[in-house]
Amino acid sequence: MDERTALGLLGDRLSAAGDDAAVLDGQVVTTDMLHDRTDFPDGTTRYTAGWRAVGASLSDVAAMGADATAAVAVYAAPAFDETELADFVDGASEVCEAVGAEYVGGDLDHHEEFTVATTALGDTDEPVPRSGARVGDAVCVTGTLGRSGAALRLFERGAVERANDLFRFEPRVAAGRALAGRATAMMDSSDGLARSLHQIAEASDCGVAVESPLPVDPVVDDVADDADDRLELGAHFGEDFELVCTVPEAALPGVRADLSVELTRVGTVVEREAGSASGRRGQAAGAPVTLDGDPLADRGYTH
Repeated sequence: MDERTALGLLGDRLSAAGDDAAVLDGQVVTTDMLHDRTDFPDGTTRYTAGWRAVGASLSDVAAMGADATAAVAVYAAPAFDETELADFVDGASEVCEAVGAEYVGGDLDHHEEFTVATTALGDTDEPVPRSGARVGDAVCVTGTLGRSGAALRLFERGAVERANDLFRFEPRVAAGRALAGRATAMMDSSDGLARSLHQIAEASDCGVAVESPLPVDPVVDDVADDADDRLELGAHFGEDFELVCTVPEAALPGVRADLSVELTRVGTVVEREAGSASGRRGQAAGAPVTLDGDPLADRGYTH
């Protein structure tokens, strides 16, 4: 059973589950776990690990349209090295500072594999779920896609300094706050653009018609083998932690004016018509999510 199947099983038992974070009386809370062998390639510094692990939880707060307030982490490793531990805390603290939050500590444990569990808190009066997309809404994404996939290739090639730089993403907390109250659905792209769109389509009972070009980061062109590989890194690899959202078309100019990061329209929310054979705007072309009229596979980052 993979992570998504397990989450579906638990969702049947937990009525509040289903979004990037839980919301309790205006307080947002989310938690994540990252492991050395699956999340931190060889060459990942402890500073980058601290930034990325805490940033992943801050990204969930951003996806709810909330202000980030604080984060904590559990740091587990076979042994405690003074420099590594200090670097981790520096990375965790500085990613919090970047979004106006505070890193306030956590716990230490010995474990055979370097493992980090993080929790982030936030506040919002208008959380944005995944389930509010409406037909005709613009489908948008912040920033660029494919940076983490490119970073993994660079780690494999020994370009660790550049790879670490790419791994330290900026959680889109400010963008999430600007989108709150105007976006109808939102989540982060940690599972990849394609899978995120499928999740929004499922939660909102709609279809999504995506159109090229996608905002793939230029660094992807440095590592991709061909056009198919470029699409794989940009749409399916995931772990970029951008915001994927739906916005009423009339609100789009105002939203863009209020953001300090690029917001690219990649498609339109359409009716979920499983029998449709057309990729024209307003129809789902026989699949919940399409790219230029062809089905876009529900494939992405899976633990």
